[in-house]
Amino acid sequence: MRKVLGMVILMTCLLTGCAGTGTKPTTAVGSSALQPLVEAAGEKLMKQDPKAYINVQGGGSGTGLSQVQQGAVAIGNSDVFAEQKKGINASKLRDYKVCVVAIVPVVNRQVGVRNLSLAQLQAIFMGRITNWRQVGGPNLAITVINRSPGSGTRMVFDQQVMRGQPLKPAPEQDSSGMVRQIVKNTPGAISYLAWPYLTSDLQSLKINQVSLTVTNVAQNRWPIWAYEHMYVPRQTTPTTQALIKLILSDDFQESTVRKMRYIPIKWMQYEQDARGHSWRR
Repeated sequence: MRKVLGMVILMTCLLTGCAGTGTKPTTAVGSSALQPLVEAAGEKLMKQDPKAYINVQGGGSGTGLSQVQQGAVAIGNSDVFAEQKKGINASKLRDYKVCVVAIVPVVNRQVGVRNLSLAQLQAIFMGRITNWRQVGGPNLAITVINRSPGSGTRMVFDQQVMRGQPLKPAPEQDSSGMVRQIVKNTPGAISYLAWPYLTSDLQSLKINQVSLTVTNVAQNRWPIWAYEHMYVPRQTTPTTQALIKLILSDDFQESTVRKMRYIPIKWMQYEQDARGHSWRR
């Protein structure tokens, strides 16, 4: 997807002469969980409007929020509310909640475990459970793979799973793709991913015997989910406005958002605040 987006940007520049005219890209930086969806929207907008020039990068929610606050980028993509990040003045930014993402625990397929309670999942990441046989699996050491501190996915996991409990020291990865590869190739490995990154070569886990489905997320039975935010300054460009309008459109929400395994905002039967508290709409 990223390679295709880069080629589209290059072709757009060649056709429209953006480099020669000084046209600046509308750059969105931040959440890797949201990145594939914004890339898809950027491709669609550039096909609709040859003058649009969309550049989408990852880097984590913290980076996205910091850079949009500094005015370095047009959009800061984030898995968390701006007020959850230290040093971010949320009152100076406009928040567009564009969809919901579920976070799913994943294990190497050799583990054989299909379900964990939320308490067991927490105990594994605390280091209190260290072998899969302690939760009904084989006699195999557990290898925890965590996300880096700047990751919004990690903040969601910390808030909704760890709930203030300390994480055991473990390898950390910035990239969802790298997490996927390490878990796939490491016997006994466990980590967590945004649902759009889940592939069939990993074993996803039920939590408290609840399966990951759109309905279970929408009805708050799946316990790990978050809004995907696109933060912008109070004053935005027409291209930025067009990109967000496209993503929030009924057509895009019902087609691309759903196809890529995000949950459309309108489908949610529950709301959530920055402290992770949820209530029925």
